[in-house]
Amino acid sequence: MSSAAAADRGSPGPAPLPARPAPPRTLLLGMGNPILCDDGIGIRLARHIGSLLGATPGLVVEPECTVGGLNLLELVAGFDRLVVVDSIKTRGGRPGDWYRFDGAALRETMNLSNVHDANFATAMELGRRMGMHVPGEADIHVFAVEVRENLAFGECLSRELEDALPLLCEQMLDEIEELLRERTH
Repeated sequence: MSSAAAADRGSPGPAPLPARPAPPRTLLLGMGNPILCDDGIGIRLARHIGSLLGATPGLVVEPECTVGGLNLLELVAGFDRLVVVDSIKTRGGRPGDWYRFDGAALRETMNLSNVHDANFATAMELGRRMGMHVPGEADIHVFAVEVRENLAFGECLSRELEDALPLLCEQMLDEIEELLRERTH
């Protein structure tokens, strides 16, 4: 019997399916400066990974973010989760190695008395204290690639990073896809 016929006879039609919760709003952010050699690695990776992820529900890709400090709040406001792809230069690091950490690892200082030139963690904490909807520390995921040169002008990556790019993209894509399947905290 059709649901129209059931309605005509006074019996209820099929029960509606429960609504599926919307996926968390996730921002994939490629950070860096494309004219400072290896500092552009985050932008290159975010652009490529974003194209491979396509129209993933709840995902917004901002492949080229060159702002920092408090300007980041405007970009991340309203998102539940943040995936950042960026460069890093550590003492003794090998170009092409990469690291993954969450927002808690970014805490250098939570001293909010001076917000001029605020670092990433300080900007996020300030946003939370102002009541903005920004991702919590556990929902900020940073993928940082060790670089050789991030202070000299140039639009090309070093040979090590250019060679490592396909493997970096594959490995990070796997982890980002897994993150996108998870609910936020």
